[in-house]
Amino acid sequence: MAKPLVPDDLWAAVEPLLPPKRPKPQGGRPRLPDRAALTGIMFVLTTGTAWERLPVEMGCGSGMTCWRRLRDWQAAGVWSRLHRVLLERLQAAEAIGHFEKPRE
Repeated sequence: MAKPLVPDDLWAAVEPLLPPKRPKPQGGRPRLPDRAALTGIMFVLTTGTAWERLPVEMGCGSGMTCWRRLRDWQAAGVWSRLHRVLLERLQAAEAIGHFEKPRE
């Protein structure tokens, strides 16, 4: 079985940083769950595939939906806050700056 693109520990770090969902008027399509959108975003960014070629079988909605979520989360500062959280976790695990210098 393939590893998930958004494992539980990553989702636990991301979810609290996401902006609250805006109330939606009655009718229309249900909102794609944030974790599914993040999975689609991760797939596109790690594979380099075009947004419009996001496989429907992944259950991540359309590429445009994932792109809009990426854009909205960028505007809300999610990525910079996530970067800070992940750096803090690495520092707490003493995993920053403990690499050997390359030999010259």
